[in-house]
Amino acid sequence: MLREVLRITAIGLILAVFLVSAAYFSDISQAYDRVSGKSTVIPSPYGDIEFTEGGSGPDVLVIHGSGGGYDQGELLVQAELGDKFHWITPSRFGYLRSTFHENATFDDQAHAYAYLLDHLGIKKVAVVAFSHSGPSALLFAVLYLERVSSLTLISCGVASSASQDQVQANQKGNMWVTIFKYDPMYWAITKRFRKQLIELMGANDAVIANLTPEQRKLVGEVIDYMNPVSLRTAGATFDNKAAMPNERIAAIRAPTLIFHAKDDSLQLYHNAEFAASTIPNAQLVSFNRGGHLIMSVEQSTIQTSMRKHILDHISDQLS
Repeated sequence: MLREVLRITAIGLILAVFLVSAAYFSDISQAYDRVSGKSTVIPSPYGDIEFTEGGSGPDVLVIHGSGGGYDQGELLVQAELGDKFHWITPSRFGYLRSTFHENATFDDQAHAYAYLLDHLGIKKVAVVAFSHSGPSALLFAVLYLERVSSLTLISCGVASSASQDQVQANQKGNMWVTIFKYDPMYWAITKRFRKQLIELMGANDAVIANLTPEQRKLVGEVIDYMNPVSLRTAGATFDNKAAMPNERIAAIRAPTLIFHAKDDSLQLYHNAEFAASTIPNAQLVSFNRGGHLIMSVEQSTIQTSMRKHILDHISDQLS
């Protein structure tokens, strides 16, 4: 009797392992297919630069956050921008097929953006940055004052801080780097601990509980678009180590619009306050809730305000 129970248990375990493995390999295969053969890669003094472009209209440089790549940039385009703009979505250093340099800085990344725009024959762009693309986007606006018609920051990191809250936020960043080392581990976490992963993205229980089906879909796409994480590990590590721009952003002259939630526990609200008080004439749009998910939670508000901000200053691209 005991032997029969053990036999059935063993068969069940083997079947479960087979089914989980089949699901994993199917999902990861689809993830690799999604980021294969759809982008362009150009050589540069800063290594290979990967990007995609699409749409027609005013030029907009859309830059992804941590754990992203050009595909996350395209998701941001779909959610907030649309095809009435000519968008360019680069993969930052260490993401997908863009080169990672051990001693790279956010200044180097800013110079790489300029090289890409030169390659495309674009003199001036509106810049949209999400999350940890904030530092390199800000430095691009600092180093290339005349090339930025407008700047939009969504939940962006800007400045260093020694506060206890920042220490805890940095610990979350370190956890992201750990999770991002192995495709199987990240995939398993997205399946078994999805709610906890969303919390790690800077959203609290109240935000998660109040997500609409449409918002959950967008959050889910952001999570799933991070697969395969093994092609993004170097980039996530770089994001966590490179120095923030801090007071240098006072040199920015581009009209700047900042979106940030006060309860963001990943990129803390002090980043938005610092940017708004340091960048001349910057406009801050604050949300009481939404965490690091305001791209989803406040999608309609951000979409309308950001498009207007870009179009209001589009004449600057012609000057």
